[in-house]
Amino acid sequence: MDFGDIKIFPVSDGSFKVDGGGLFGVVPRPLWEGLNPPDEKNRVLLGLNPLLIQTGKKNILVDTGIGDKATDKFNSIYAVDKKHTLSESLSGLGLTPREIDIVINTHLHFDHAGGNTIKDGGSFKPAFPRARYIVQRGEWEAATEPNERTRASYRAEDFVPLKDAGQVDLIEGDGEIAEGVSVVRAPGHNRDTQLVSIRSGGRTAVFLGDLIPTTAHLRLPFIAAFDLYPLETLKAKKEIIEEAALNRWLLIFEHDPEAKMGYVRLKEGKVEFERVM
Repeated sequence: MDFGDIKIFPVSDGSFKVDGGGLFGVVPRPLWEGLNPPDEKNRVLLGLNPLLIQTGKKNILVDTGIGDKATDKFNSIYAVDKKHTLSESLSGLGLTPREIDIVINTHLHFDHAGGNTIKDGGSFKPAFPRARYIVQRGEWEAATEPNERTRASYRAEDFVPLKDAGQVDLIEGDGEIAEGVSVVRAPGHNRDTQLVSIRSGGRTAVFLGDLIPTTAHLRLPFIAAFDLYPLETLKAKKEIIEEAALNRWLLIFEHDPEAKMGYVRLKEGKVEFERVM
């Protein structure tokens, strides 16, 4: 999609499944199962949909999917399906890994940072050898020193090799990464999750990461049990949805299995979604 002077391309690293109760939190199953029907293990399907941004000067990748380093046990638990891969998606757009200039990680959970690195013999190395990887400092600290609640969401091999290679830029708070592309810290899912804002030609798009992972989560009470700070998620969701409806922001969803992006309207207190891709 041409977006002012910037081009944006939703890309794919396949799909996986997570527990429906985990994804929809306190919302009872009868209210969400029609939106994303669970399988026999109560797992629901999620897309792995990173975003490629081309500014004309920089090729920027937002998140890297789940990667291909996991064990058979891990892939079975999460029903990982790699019919589509990130490398194939980028190749289809005429790009090699060396042509990615910047990788922005919204956070470092395995389904967002798994493609940061690749296995090289008995070790791991950056998948994008020329890229600067942009991570919030607080998220890096949370990932490298996880607690019992968060440990299962992080895999050190997804990010520690980046530091060893000298390719990590740790930032604090909001900031412009390239012309027209900025990060916005948005606590809720994690303390230091960041969204990506794209502004060009008088238009604004927002890559939502796990703050609003699917279109179903446009409903305000639909907040994942995985979120460490659910009330902050709620506050941020309200603000973004109101701004998006008022100013016709394009919203980009990282985990919806069908809709990649679209617009919202507020009608009688309810959110209506208009899909464009």
